[in-house]
Amino acid sequence: MNIKLLLTLLCLGWVFAAPARAEFAVCNQSFDVVNVAIGQANGDEFVTEGWWTIGTNQCANVIQEDLYNQYVYVYATDVFGQPILEGTVSMCIGAKRFEIFGIDECLKRGHAAAQFYEVNTQEVSRWTFFLQPRGAN
Repeated sequence: MNIKLLLTLLCLGWVFAAPARAEFAVCNQSFDVVNVAIGQANGDEFVTEGWWTIGTNQCANVIQEDLYNQYVYVYATDVFGQPILEGTVSMCIGAKRFEIFGIDECLKRGHAAAQFYEVNTQEVSRWTFFLQPRGAN
């Protein structure tokens, strides 16, 4: 087989390969390793999930299925536990890996409350959210 034909077949295989499915990804463009939790509506209530640890210039696929909500909520902290987003929506988080249904009375139910940042996904089925360094526009 000639080398040009082999290279052409390899390139075509790469072009037509199935894309990686990342329906909601968080990419860390900050200078710190971050811990991320997400929240979204699940029927009549909200559910929050965490944690994903994302290194500098890395991404994590935090929602694997097509998005069905226009809004996804993101909470991110640095390695010292300090929030790095200006959140406006209070939701529940856990100290370790968690999935929490409902966002009311977090403390009463044994969870912490945190201010999540609202991301408008424009009602598309896939979205990537980029965490920027502090002070970036």
